[in-house]
Amino acid sequence: MSILWIIISTLGAIGCLIMTFHTLRKKRLVDDVPTSKTQGVFIGLSELKGTVESDVPLTSYLAGVRCVYYIWQIDEQWSRTVAETYTDSKGHAQTRTRTETGWNRVDGGKQSIPFYLKDDTGIIRVIPDGANIKGNTVMNKTCTPADPLYFGKGPATRIPNSTQRRRFSETVLPLHAALYVIGQARERQDVVAAEIARDKNAAMFLISTRTEKQISSHFQLWLWFWLIFGLIIAIGGAIGWEMVGKSSAVLDWQSPAVAVGVFFAVLLPGWVWTVYNSLVHLRNMLEQGWSQVDVQLKRRYDLIPNLENLVKGYRAHESVTQQLLAELRSQAEATPPGVAGADFKGISPVLRAVVEQYPDLKASESFLRLQKELADTEQRIALARDYFNNVATFYNTRLEIIPDRFVATLAGMKPRVLMSASEFERAPVTIKLAA
Repeated sequence: MSILWIIISTLGAIGCLIMTFHTLRKKRLVDDVPTSKTQGVFIGLSELKGTVESDVPLTSYLAGVRCVYYIWQIDEQWSRTVAETYTDSKGHAQTRTRTETGWNRVDGGKQSIPFYLKDDTGIIRVIPDGANIKGNTVMNKTCTPADPLYFGKGPATRIPNSTQRRRFSETVLPLHAALYVIGQARERQDVVAAEIARDKNAAMFLISTRTEKQISSHFQLWLWFWLIFGLIIAIGGAIGWEMVGKSSAVLDWQSPAVAVGVFFAVLLPGWVWTVYNSLVHLRNMLEQGWSQVDVQLKRRYDLIPNLENLVKGYRAHESVTQQLLAELRSQAEATPPGVAGADFKGISPVLRAVVEQYPDLKASESFLRLQKELADTEQRIALARDYFNNVATFYNTRLEIIPDRFVATLAGMKPRVLMSASEFERAPVTIKLAA
């Protein structure tokens, strides 16, 4: 019996520790991913804050609220009397009745559409399919057939043993509501811009009308719950083992003290492991952002000879244009921040200089097509640069904060230099949103 008690309490404590680390990982993910502006999002896990906007919003089924997502449900109450047979204290068979009540779902559904998150820098498209959505409750009402809602929105037939009471509930993401989003960003297929969508490899995809602080506090409460509950199980298991294994009523606190020590001995390396992994995740986000810069710079480098050939077809090169093109050709590979190398320059000044010196190029279809490709590439570089700098700033801050600083020092993690690219231009994504 004592062995079984130890096994159960040990497994319970281990389960609580696992849930503690799982909750801590989610909390740190919310806390660690830096909040980006919509214009600073490109590729990778991103956190954004703004308002819900749409050009063609939905109207929720029950409350009629303009929104981009709604989920509704109708439950009907039932009640029935059942007879049961039991044996009384004298061993005689007796019969008694009792009343059972409950709620059955009789109807429900949900609908969502892609929408835009708007902040002070612009908008970004969000595709909510597959997200963990936490919206606003706009209806939670219980009524009888006297209410028009009962049959107006609910089914025409009642369930067996109905008490003629129905509960209507609905949750929405209302238009213009403040929103918190954390999810995977990817490049859109229609324009050079980012969008947030489900990715099976993403650590989290959350859309919520709660603030980041409220979400973090929610995880914090669950973190303390699992931690304290696990500690109670560990202590309870040790006390139970002491009580079962000894005939004396005097409790020896040595075993509970050992259980507490073992619990925290497992907790400490688990915490270090979780913190280290979160810092590694940030570092990987940095590498991902830098790889996007590298890819787009190489793509631009491949396009430069085409621009050169077009200019040659009109007249001899001007020295200024030659110099600018030579600078761009020299950037065949990205030079990481902090490593010796020339700063990146945008293509827009070169294009303007070429057009000014060769005005006939404006009528060339080949040049206009190439101009668009180069401009799109520049926007991708600007997006990747902003994303890299956002993550690098937050990563550097994390390396200075205690207790993360101790873990980072042990792991040999160093601050990263920000990318100082210049002369890049961004074209905003424009769309007519509903008022």
